[in-house]
Amino acid sequence: MLVVSVVYRGCGIPVAWKVVNATEKGSWQPYWLELLEKLEHTVPQDWFVVVTADRGLYAKWLYEAIKRLGWHPFLRINEQGLVRLKGNREFIPLGYVVKEPGQSWAERVTCFKTHSLDCTLLVRWELEAAEPWLIVTDLAPNQADACWYGMRSWIEGLFQDTKRGGWQWHQTKMTDPKRAERHWLAVPKATASRVALATLWLVSVGGQADANLPPSSWEELPETHVARKRACSSPSSPPRLLSCFRRGFLVILAALLNRLSLPLGSFFPESFSGIPNFSSA
Repeated sequence: MLVVSVVYRGCGIPVAWKVVNATEKGSWQPYWLELLEKLEHTVPQDWFVVVTADRGLYAKWLYEAIKRLGWHPFLRINEQGLVRLKGNREFIPLGYVVKEPGQSWAERVTCFKTHSLDCTLLVRWELEAAEPWLIVTDLAPNQADACWYGMRSWIEGLFQDTKRGGWQWHQTKMTDPKRAERHWLAVPKATASRVALATLWLVSVGGQADANLPPSSWEELPETHVARKRACSSPSSPPRLLSCFRRGFLVILAALLNRLSLPLGSFFPESFSGIPNFSSA
């Protein structure tokens, strides 16, 4: 499954996909380019779009294709490679930029000696991480934050929801890629095949409920409260105990059991204070 998704409140929603045979040889490049081209006129031109991908998908042609659409590539790369810093003549190993956990770095550079790429390199190495994130983007160093790449992991929630966590797609017996592509859109009579539209419905319903949850009462808890002792994250950004996909499923199920009208759901953007002012970009 080659999937382009929109990420929203910890979930992924598939918007374009291509199914290929697992044993099929050949390049994925034409498939990815076709998927991006089909999305070109579906996003308002005044939207600020950041496109992330796992480091196994980095390629210069993908970076340039994203830019041609007026979007911003935010692609992770491997640490094995060379980089030339601004004002320098010689290339140095990428691993020399940030050498130990707890450091971050952002500068305009030329990445790779072969198939060179002029870009901004963002590097961030969290204290408990085994290795740093190295991200290439066309944004200026003061316009981007490596932490944004954390949203890429939300697409993993999509694959969990597609399989054991939701639609049980791993149980499919289909072997025809074209048939699988059609079933991924919506097939009302096939329980394991309501993927894209059904996911959109559940996440929109669950996201609306998530957006309207009561505010945290953390600040009102005594200093010795057990919740403070067991907290694994900042109280200002507590983790979701229930995904929007699962919450949407439960809200819809409750409506059915109580013979109420089915909810349609709406989308509520989360506040994202990490985005700087792009008026001068």
